[in-house]
Amino acid sequence: MSTPYEQLDTWIDAHFDEQVKFLQELIRVPTDTPPGNNAPHAQRTAELLHGMGLEAEQYAVPESEVHAIGMQSVTNLLVRRAYGPGKTVLLNAHGDVVPPGEGWTKNPYGGEIEDGKLYGRAAAVSKCDFSSYTFAVRALEAVAKPSSGSVELLFTYDEEFGGEVGPGWLLKKKIIKPDLMIAAGFSYQVITAHNGCLQMEVTVHGKMAHAAIPDSGVDALQAAVKILNVLYAQNTLYQQITSQVEGINHPYLNVGMIEGGTNTNVVPGRVSFKLDRRMIPEENPVHVEATLRQLITDTAAQQPGVSVDIKRLLLANAMRPLPGNQPLVDALQKHGQAVFGEPIPALGTPLYTDVRLFCEAGIPGVIYGAGPRTVLESHAKRADERLDLEDLRRATKVVARSLLDLLA
Repeated sequence: MSTPYEQLDTWIDAHFDEQVKFLQELIRVPTDTPPGNNAPHAQRTAELLHGMGLEAEQYAVPESEVHAIGMQSVTNLLVRRAYGPGKTVLLNAHGDVVPPGEGWTKNPYGGEIEDGKLYGRAAAVSKCDFSSYTFAVRALEAVAKPSSGSVELLFTYDEEFGGEVGPGWLLKKKIIKPDLMIAAGFSYQVITAHNGCLQMEVTVHGKMAHAAIPDSGVDALQAAVKILNVLYAQNTLYQQITSQVEGINHPYLNVGMIEGGTNTNVVPGRVSFKLDRRMIPEENPVHVEATLRQLITDTAAQQPGVSVDIKRLLLANAMRPLPGNQPLVDALQKHGQAVFGEPIPALGTPLYTDVRLFCEAGIPGVIYGAGPRTVLESHAKRADERLDLEDLRRATKVVARSLLDLLA
């Protein structure tokens, strides 16, 4: 006679085609963030869930709050499945994703399948876990018919902008208060910690002038280059700072956007750039931000006629493991090894996510889902993002088996 775990596996195998079609439908509704007009995707997801007998509570965040963070619309979805007294386990995946960018050989919104891989923006991060979590819960209910505890499916749409109008908004309003949580994954590993992230916009002001008489102006671009050189030099220093968390190495800084000037024959009077500073769990975010601000202002002050404005865009704290996450780690590692046939490590990642918001609220959480062996392998945030469908199948089995243990 088969075990309950094997019965869950069998149900997932029998419904896998349906699961893949669900994911394809999710990919075909764009959720590029920016601009972040994501309410239409939530509406479509709620319709698809309704067709499976799963009713989603819809929480539309007020426009003023959404616009304040630079997005257009956000509706968070929450499916509550109560079975009896006991712990509540929440499964959270985010539907927003960076725009496709250039270089695709497949339709970013096509959900095409080739050689066992499904292509599309958010196929690997993290609409795949809308699918894995939904079908793990469906398998659990169909096979195990749990009589204790609760499971909640939470689908949010602002992770790329920090999570403040997604999980953060729902936590503040006490709409959600689970005992344990699992968030969308991006690798085979169980992730228990991650970096923090500080993003800032720096605007360098000079004085615009005709290029024929450059001495009559102050070149903001030259000033910006000097500031950028000082900032990039910090990466050499950061390599000397080592994290004690396995999977995380050292801090680093990246400048991802720069713009300015008015024409080729004009000395630029204004240049702005946006920087991203990743912080290891051991760092103090307040100290990191203060140090960078001082470095920028001191460098600008050395250049006559130059001034700078510095605006914080995002401050996401690092995720630190809470002691109560051990049941999650144990269950996922146990079933991950059984299903994948290899040990599944628990470690940190240099990425940052909105899981930190749950941990800051005292809710133990980990990151695990239908990711590939490595983020690089998935092409996440690059052209031709893809998901190996066998990874989707296996991760769904691991989550379903783990829920069975956690609710027991």
